[in-house]
Amino acid sequence: MSKEKDWNLELSEYIKQGEPSQVEKTLNWETAIGLQDVDGLKPSKYLIKTAKEHIEGTIDIEEVKIRIDEYYEVQDNRKKFEERNEEADKVAVRIAELLSENAFNFAPTELLNIHKRLFEDIYHGAGVYRDYNFTKKEWVLNGDTVIYAPFDTIKETLEYDFEQEKYFSYKDLSLDDSIKHLSKFISNIWQIHPFCEGNTRTIAVFLIKYLRTFGFKLNDEIFADNSWYFRNSLVRANYKNFDKNVFEDTSFLEKFFYNLLTNVNNELKNRYTHIDYINEEEEGNAKVNNYTLEEQAIINILKTDSTVTQEEIALQINKSVRTVKTYMAEMQEKGLIERINSKKNGEWIVIGNVDK
Repeated sequence: MSKEKDWNLELSEYIKQGEPSQVEKTLNWETAIGLQDVDGLKPSKYLIKTAKEHIEGTIDIEEVKIRIDEYYEVQDNRKKFEERNEEADKVAVRIAELLSENAFNFAPTELLNIHKRLFEDIYHGAGVYRDYNFTKKEWVLNGDTVIYAPFDTIKETLEYDFEQEKYFSYKDLSLDDSIKHLSKFISNIWQIHPFCEGNTRTIAVFLIKYLRTFGFKLNDEIFADNSWYFRNSLVRANYKNFDKNVFEDTSFLEKFFYNLLTNVNNELKNRYTHIDYINEEEEGNAKVNNYTLEEQAIINILKTDSTVTQEEIALQINKSVRTVKTYMAEMQEKGLIERINSKKNGEWIVIGNVDK
């Protein structure tokens, strides 16, 4: 691991040895800090020190915010050197706070709220849709740009996409098809690029909170370690060039989703996403799966704790106990899981290579 990721080593000790509450906080911090990489931002040592105090429970998130604000309320000469650290630190704190909250509203207003909370006092126009058109040169496209939505269509286009997603049914949809659909939805939202700056970080936070409504305890380390790959995948999902025979490709984003939602370990290397990369052999193809998002969420829980009760599962995935019992009865009929030993002292077994 490079020196730039030393912070990850420091925080990872809490995942190996910490209490459950410390593990949850650490995962939120790793995601919050890792997402700064999409804009080339690095955290300060002071942020890592303060984050560790928060993880250990000696200070709460409000105290973290106060300390970081005070740290940068200093003479101009230090701000000249630490301007980029300041954005990374402040936005990381705000992401960690948002990820610790359960509140979520599936609507374009949620994007506006997230953007405002992340970038208030950092970007002009935080929480406001952009009012001009622009392009961005992308390394992955050899300096070309994605065609973003015209600024005067942002509100209507977002409302349409959210409306379509709101009434889309994932019921009985295979995990493969669910991931393809999610990839298309998220890449469409990103292509709209509602804000002047901070779109990828805003959409990443929105995505994490949205996927949690399906019952997933996400592998947040995927975001922490692969935030730049996530952005490059969004670029490739929205770029086509007929002259160069390059077309919109969501496969990179789908591999990211598989790693995020299951135990699949696709190689997420940035060079794979470059339009000039020649894939001489298939890299980390995901296995075809016929189970649903809800079933995958339950499988993830059972792989962590085979003795978990259905009541506990219901709490974790925000469903009723009756719904969980229905899901798990269907999963037993499909041969995905099995109950062994007594009803009271038994355990759940995940059958076969469900997510490998």
